[in-house]
Amino acid sequence: MTTTVATRRLTGLQPTGELHLGNLLGAIAPMVRDQYTTDSTVFLADLHALTVAHEPRTLRETTLRQATVLLAAGLDPDRTLFYVQSQVPDHSELHYLLECTTAYGEAHRMIQFRDKAVDRQNVRLSLLTYPVMQAADILLHDATEVPVGADQRQHVELTRDIANRFNRRYGDTFVVPEVVTPTVAARVMDLANPAVKAGKTTSSASGAIGLLDPADLVARKISRAVTDSDGIIAYDPAVRPGVSNLLEIMAACVGGSPVEIGSGMRGYGELKSATTEAVLGLLRPLRSRFETLARDPGYVRRMLAEGAERARGRTAQTVFRAKRAIGVLT
Repeated sequence: MTTTVATRRLTGLQPTGELHLGNLLGAIAPMVRDQYTTDSTVFLADLHALTVAHEPRTLRETTLRQATVLLAAGLDPDRTLFYVQSQVPDHSELHYLLECTTAYGEAHRMIQFRDKAVDRQNVRLSLLTYPVMQAADILLHDATEVPVGADQRQHVELTRDIANRFNRRYGDTFVVPEVVTPTVAARVMDLANPAVKAGKTTSSASGAIGLLDPADLVARKISRAVTDSDGIIAYDPAVRPGVSNLLEIMAACVGGSPVEIGSGMRGYGELKSATTEAVLGLLRPLRSRFETLARDPGYVRRMLAEGAERARGRTAQTVFRAKRAIGVLT
């Protein structure tokens, strides 16, 4: 039988590239806010980072740095279950059980696989199956809500399909999660190319504002942000994507709506100056806390180890349910 839980929200972040403003506004800030009202789980999905070429040392360093950033942003390990994916083996064990209930065609249809698997000679098998591991990540925790951007919605829908199929075939085992989509700044666009979403590994050096970027670099990136050619400041993503991106960033940083924030502005200089002030106001305390935490990496490692131990106490129960239901001797 599945376990009935109150609202349980789960978020996973892949430790590749540098966390940027879009990650903060679209994922990190909501998870920090919601940890006071929901049963929250946050993990760093380092196993997912193995699906593409990587340097082992860089992966370890990035994982620890991102953990430090999340703590600096306000994630409270006393309120949020926080750990690194690879330190909880139940992720991999449930992954295999779910692969045994997932069709090849389902995994192959995932948009991100088709986008990333350009070089068919060197594509890793794990890139094909990682949405199934993502399903394991979610179902392990009996999560009821999964906040994701539009680019990950397809994967959560696959999770729902897998969970429903497993429950029908083998008995009531998994909680079927719902997708939660942020309403403001869910898609911070690339400053240099506002037609595409800012990304940790896909944006140019000037396209995304890193959470640890120095203040002068943040100001320079915003001052060079692509706007539009008509000089009008109005929130209209279809017609004025550059201006709308800056307005949406401001709205997420200071509160209010992009439409209202843009109504009193007279020129691009004022818009970029105000956006810079809003972004730096948001990032300064985070950077200060990061510098303090970075001086004590042992503390960060202890928080992650304690979180992994707590997670194993929960996830082992889910794997046991799934093994018993599917027919494995327990």
